[in-house]
Amino acid sequence: MGLGSDMYRQQILDHYKNPRNYGKLEDPTFTHVGENPMCGDEIRMDVTLEDDDETIERVAFSGDGCAISQASASMLSGELAGKSLDELHEMDRDDVIDMLGVDISPMRVKCAVLAEKVAQDGAEIYQGELDVDKTTTEDD
Repeated sequence: MGLGSDMYRQQILDHYKNPRNYGKLEDPTFTHVGENPMCGDEIRMDVTLEDDDETIERVAFSGDGCAISQASASMLSGELAGKSLDELHEMDRDDVIDMLGVDISPMRVKCAVLAEKVAQDGAEIYQGELDVDKTTTEDD
């Protein structure tokens, strides 16, 4: 592990201690919640779409959990602004792990991808493509 890994670890700790876009949006287009039962992480994602009903305008998150889940939600909330719902759907776990910039153990991947899965499921519910009350990373 070199200097680059230390930099990314510091970035994760910074997002954990000083989360960006933390809180709730007033009148979001959609809201969805999820959990990682293995670790106890819980995330709520609020998303506001632009007038085209396709482009993400703002994202906020709230919840509790480990440093990886909270840092991932913080980073993702900034990354999603300006992206389309199609781009959100195309994201996968490798995109999130690349965003974090550190090797993630198999047990921690569920923590890292929770916010992504919650945002994706929330969008699918909004678009009428999915019917679930809560997302879990249990089966990932």
